[in-house]
Amino acid sequence: MAAQPLREWKTGLFDCFEDTSTCCYGFWCCPCLACTVSGRFGENSCLPLCDLFSPAVFGLCGIPLFAPPAATSLRSSIRSRHGIKGSICKDIAVSCFCVYCSWCQMHREIKDNNKDRVVIINNQPAPVVMMAQPTMMMAQPPMMMAQPPMVVSQHGVTVTSY
Repeated sequence: MAAQPLREWKTGLFDCFEDTSTCCYGFWCCPCLACTVSGRFGENSCLPLCDLFSPAVFGLCGIPLFAPPAATSLRSSIRSRHGIKGSICKDIAVSCFCVYCSWCQMHREIKDNNKDRVVIINNQPAPVVMMAQPTMMMAQPPMMMAQPPMVVSQHGVTVTSY
């Protein structure tokens, strides 16, 4: 099977007018938008809170931290899962210098990809298979060992037990 060619993001970094509700949400409460994106992508919803606390914790340890780790890693994961062109260097740059627009772009991408998803629910009951209790051959007299055959049939599957 041939690999799918990489594509561009479905919306640009500054395409706020493509989905104004996302950008308004991101502008007024970016941590809320970031947690929503993380949860919809299947990660822990609190993951973006690391971006708020990581610089302080690393700073106390004397380690300068410039790139927000959650935004960068999530952006890279979204690119990888959806086959989007880019590099980790671009992800770091976008996450450092335009984090609000980055979260909005990721939200639009996930929201748009979820529209294409089809979920099939099979609500047919599971087949019931009944089996006879095992008996010890020495403990039961011969006339007690014989049990009537059981037949269970569902959707063209027949199971017979003797």
